[in-house]
Amino acid sequence: MSRPRRALGMSCWQWLMLFSIALWSAGASAGSCNGRFPNPITDVCWKCIFPLKLGGIPLATLGMEDGTNDDPPLICACPEPPPVFYRIGLGISFWEPARVAEAVRTPFCSPTLGGEQLLDANPLMRQGDDFRVSGDEEKAFYHVHWYNFPLFTWLTFLTNTVCDSGESFDLVMLSEYEPTWNRDDLSMILSPEAVLFANPLAQAACSADCVAASSSIGPLNALFWCAGCQNSVYPMTGNVAGHESALTSSLLTVQRMHTKMHRSFISLDMASTDSMCGARARPIIKKGAFKTQMLLPRAYTSNAQFYGETTALWGAGRQYPVQGEDFSYLIFRRRTCCAF
Repeated sequence: MSRPRRALGMSCWQWLMLFSIALWSAGASAGSCNGRFPNPITDVCWKCIFPLKLGGIPLATLGMEDGTNDDPPLICACPEPPPVFYRIGLGISFWEPARVAEAVRTPFCSPTLGGEQLLDANPLMRQGDDFRVSGDEEKAFYHVHWYNFPLFTWLTFLTNTVCDSGESFDLVMLSEYEPTWNRDDLSMILSPEAVLFANPLAQAACSADCVAASSSIGPLNALFWCAGCQNSVYPMTGNVAGHESALTSSLLTVQRMHTKMHRSFISLDMASTDSMCGARARPIIKKGAFKTQMLLPRAYTSNAQFYGETTALWGAGRQYPVQGEDFSYLIFRRRTCCAF
C-alpha cells in the first residue's frame, strides 16, 4: 500500500514543480522589457550643458570639460535669402542634450518609453545577451535604438530664440532592421577599411585614446577607429568580443551605432566652426563633440562622459539583475551656432 501512495505523492510534487515553473516563465516573459519614463528634471545632468562660451570666452563652466573642440569666433555671419543676404551674429557654444540611445537585449524593447515593447519580435530574430562564452572568451550582443530627444526645444530653453534646430521627438534607428548589425562579415560591405585596423599596432594606439578620453583632453578624433577604454569601433555591429561588463559593452555598441549613422549621413556635425550656420554631413564622427549620460537603469547625474571614457569612476552599482540589464543613455552634443 505504501508504494502507490509514494507514486501518487511524487506525481503531485512533479505537477507542483511544473506549475511553479510555468508561472515563473510567464512572469519572466511578461517582465522581459523593463524601464520607466526618465524625469527631465531629476534624471538629467543639467550642469553638463556647460561650458557655455561666447566667442571662445567662457561665460560659465561649472567644472565641465570642453575637450579639444574649436571655439567659435566672436562675430559671425550666416547667409540669408534676399534682400537680407547676410545676418550678423555672435558665436556661442554649449552642450545640448539632444539624443537618447538604448542598448537592449530584447528586440524592440524600449526602456526609455516605460518598458514598452514597440513591436512583437520575430522568434527567429537574434536575442541580445551580455554573457556568451565562446571558447575562453566572453562575448556580448546588444540591439541599439536611437531617438531624437530635443530637451531644449521641449522646455523652450536657450534654443527658443537662438540656435533652434527645429527638431522633434522621433525614432531614428532600430538595429533590428539593420541587416549588417548582426554579422561582422556583412558589416565589411559598408566599412571595408576595418581590415586596416585589425592589427596589434592599431589597437595598441587605443590605449592613448582611453587615457585622453578619461581626462580633460577628451577623445582623440584622429584615432577614429578607437572607442577609448571600450575597445575598438570596428566591426560596426552589436557583437562585442572581449566582453568585460554589460556597462562597457552597451556603451561600445552605442558608439558603434553613432559612428555607423555618421557614415550614412544620418547623424550630422553641429560642433565645428563651419557648421555654425547649419549642420554639416561628415563621414567620420568627431568623437570629442559628444558625451553620454546614463538615464536607465539608474540615472547618473553628476557628470557626462566622453565617448571612450572609463567607467571605473562612476559605473559601480549602475547595473543590477533582471530589471537593470537594459540601458538608456542621454547623448549630449556640442553645439556651435551664430546667435542673432
